[in-house]
Amino acid sequence: MLKSPEISGKNPVQGPFSLSDRAAYEAWKAEKLRGYGELLHAQPVAVPNLSQPNGAAMSEIRARIGKTNLAIYQTNATPMADQDTRHAIRAFSEGFGLEIAEKHRSAGEQGLVALRVTDSDRQRGYIPYSRRPMNWHTDGYYNSPAERIRGMILHCVHPADDGGQNQFLDPEIVYIRLRDRDPDLVAALMHPEAMTIPENREADGSLRPASVGPVFWVDPNGHLAMRYTARTRSISWRQTPATDAATKALTEILAEEEMGLLTTRLGPGQGILCNNVLHNRTGFDPDNSKSSARLIFRVRFHNRVDGGP
Repeated sequence: MLKSPEISGKNPVQGPFSLSDRAAYEAWKAEKLRGYGELLHAQPVAVPNLSQPNGAAMSEIRARIGKTNLAIYQTNATPMADQDTRHAIRAFSEGFGLEIAEKHRSAGEQGLVALRVTDSDRQRGYIPYSRRPMNWHTDGYYNSPAERIRGMILHCVHPADDGGQNQFLDPEIVYIRLRDRDPDLVAALMHPEAMTIPENREADGSLRPASVGPVFWVDPNGHLAMRYTARTRSISWRQTPATDAATKALTEILAEEEMGLLTTRLGPGQGILCNNVLHNRTGFDPDNSKSSARLIFRVRFHNRVDGGP
């Protein structure tokens, strides 16, 4: 068996994500798949007041995240001023311990990014601010190890008139599919140089350094994490037969139609709180002669939501 540096290094992985502990993995997998099946397609959690969520709603959200790494919520769909919505989202996130917001280049008040169609200088050319579809990815896959994104909220203020559907997928489900095919596939994607995102220079001259790291890793608290993009441009994979086989298998798995996907089109007042799960987006409002009213607020965090009973 190919050994990952994450396994054979100074801090070897223990428990279900250790490739040498099959019993722990099988026990964890059985529990994971049971909980995932129970909750994945549950109705959104009702959160009447986003800025002051009640204890029952918070407990239910934590429970769902503990089993699926994501939870859809529904709050008051009555439009609020953007400033009030931003404050409510941050208050909501702080209730889950998500206090460390990413300093994103497009972040506005309260650290939130407004995902809408725009041709502003700093956002022109970037797919999130266009009508174009987005392929599978985790957020912040280009970040340095010290700036990893672990938690995220997407909150819908106004959906697109046509399209803009999302799919969400827990990385732990992908891990299971890969490991059940061949543990060597997982080991290859845990290599610390598995995936490289080259440096990127902005129009203003600022530079985002190259990001080199694994696709899967296990954090100090024993949680599995993932960084990934299905893009074929501006990405470099480790040039080994093992990595080639692993990336091919990963592409095949993400193309499967029945593998635990959550497909949804967020409506007004709906949002997703998650531990940076895989997600994509269809294109929307294809008639370019009309402006698109789609507005999604996004805020990202360097810590994750820990689920509970």
